[in-house]
Amino acid sequence: MGFRRYWSAQTVSYFGDEISTLALPLLAVLIAGAGPAEMGYLTAALLTPNLLFSLVAGAWVDRRPHKRRIMILADVGRALLLGTLPVAYVLDALTMPQLYAVAFAMGTLAVLFEVARGPLFVSLVDRRAYVEANTLINGSRAMSLVAGPSIGGFLVQLLTAPIALVADALSYLVSAYFLTRIRPTEPAPARGGGLGIGEGLRFITRTPMMRSILLGTTTVNLFNFMFAALFVLYATRDLHLSPGLLGTVLGAGAVGGLIGAAVTGRVTRRFGIGPTLVFSFVLFPAPLLLVPLADGPTPVVLGMLFAAEFLCAVGVMMLDIVSGSVQTALTPERLLARASGVRRTINYGIRPIGALIGGGLGAALGVREALWIATAGALAGVFWVFFSPVRRLRELPEAADA
Repeated sequence: MGFRRYWSAQTVSYFGDEISTLALPLLAVLIAGAGPAEMGYLTAALLTPNLLFSLVAGAWVDRRPHKRRIMILADVGRALLLGTLPVAYVLDALTMPQLYAVAFAMGTLAVLFEVARGPLFVSLVDRRAYVEANTLINGSRAMSLVAGPSIGGFLVQLLTAPIALVADALSYLVSAYFLTRIRPTEPAPARGGGLGIGEGLRFITRTPMMRSILLGTTTVNLFNFMFAALFVLYATRDLHLSPGLLGTVLGAGAVGGLIGAAVTGRVTRRFGIGPTLVFSFVLFPAPLLLVPLADGPTPVVLGMLFAAEFLCAVGVMMLDIVSGSVQTALTPERLLARASGVRRTINYGIRPIGALIGGGLGAALGVREALWIATAGALAGVFWVFFSPVRRLRELPEAADA
């Protein structure tokens, strides 16, 4: 019962996030008159807290006895922040500085929510059920990617962007309600002087499986965001896809994510945790080779792009579920939030770097050439896990010695 409420809270929150992903930029463009530079600042305001605060937030959360309360307060705080935007709109007082401030505060509360999620997860789920539980959570995330933009677009069109944000604010309150209905036995708070930020980092660097997974996912993230920075430009300018066709192609990825979530549990039971993780490191980036290969009549190009997006999404969902389960199982309870903060800092911090490198390579070498480099580089991420103890795992490991 406790996990079902936790899962319900996550599901509602995912759908709300998809609404604001569309409504917040539209609010900036249509109401506040944002241009390209302002949109960049808005995106940066939302993402920067991941880089600035994940380490500190993880260390702080590990020393708090009630992680669930932190998640509830983060949900309520995000609801109140979003609620200020429709009020400012009605009062004709909405400005870009307010949007920047709300985005930055939302990003900060999201960091707190996410680093507290791991300790609560292990208090609700038996170790043997980590893969199945993560499958359900990631399945909800994939479903939100399929249906969320459509719901968000409908609400924006029906209610306008400011009022649509009220729906997202309500989703955070519903998430908070489900969390209040959980009564878990949470992990004991970490002891010792200071925040102990270095302890989480030392644990990851000195644990071979943790280290190899983090290096592998960071490599994939770096090159995947090089790819992502150029994909829309390449699809529209070089392959001459209309926005409608491009949106349909991206929708195939969301459907692939659902399939990936559905099959991951069966694949791990059949082949083992380690081989499935190694395979997912290949299945995620390998289909993207079809993108720079795409050529010929429009139906052929579309078929190649559909296959690339669909198979890539299956791979990334398998990678997220299995790597998340292994890292949770390996981490001692007292270090869960700190280890999450370290991973979040590195994995989110590398993304804008990848985008900048991708843009530079595209300008210097050409977009298609840069896409080849990005895809080949992402495939190299598999070597970190292939030449590590991860490859031999059949079941989830026991917690490593901290």
